[in-house]
Amino acid sequence: MTYQPRKQKPITPDTFLRGIWRENPVFVMLLGLCPTLAVTNSTINAIGMGLATTFVLLGSSLLVSLLRNLIPKQVRIASYIVIIATFVTIVDYAIHALSLELYNALGAFIQLIVANCVILGRAESYASKNRITKSLVNALGMGVGFTFALLCLGSVREILGSGTLLGFPLFGDSFQPWVVMILPPGGFFVTGAWLLLFSWLQERRQRKAAKEEEAIHAPG
Repeated sequence: MTYQPRKQKPITPDTFLRGIWRENPVFVMLLGLCPTLAVTNSTINAIGMGLATTFVLLGSSLLVSLLRNLIPKQVRIASYIVIIATFVTIVDYAIHALSLELYNALGAFIQLIVANCVILGRAESYASKNRITKSLVNALGMGVGFTFALLCLGSVREILGSGTLLGFPLFGDSFQPWVVMILPPGGFFVTGAWLLLFSWLQERRQRKAAKEEEAIHAPG
């Protein structure tokens, strides 16, 4: 009996966009919340962690997709972790060399990218089942979505907690910073507010889709 390879769906805009909105790692799937809460006390930290995670996502998805037919199923998770750890080491040394201040601000959370469920989940559920190009497009979308989420949190926390954005002052001397916003409790407050907003937007979209479907199937 001749083996017939599974036909894969073509790349569509949804392949990239699903990670930004419909399957956003933070606001929808609630993944990677440890670095999300820990390092988003400033916009620069949020961008740095987001870009580092995106790099690891792209690199690990590339190798996992490339080697998907060679990695034995029995050791696939261990193999994925080794691949992810390799790219985490690269980005760790790169940040250390480029910006010691950012490296110290992110701390151990750079190394903890290895345990980020966003990356391991993409390797297991997507890259191991799809071609290289499609895996890279999807990984880029997830990385952009993760960076977008960190940027949303980091910007709000820095503006309210320090009165600055990217280090530039936004308000006059009379502004009293909300110090709690750059402390750990502030991460929970801002994350909860963004989750509430995303939940409301999704519910609104679902209600609109349900009304449109009712209108289509309405008699007469």
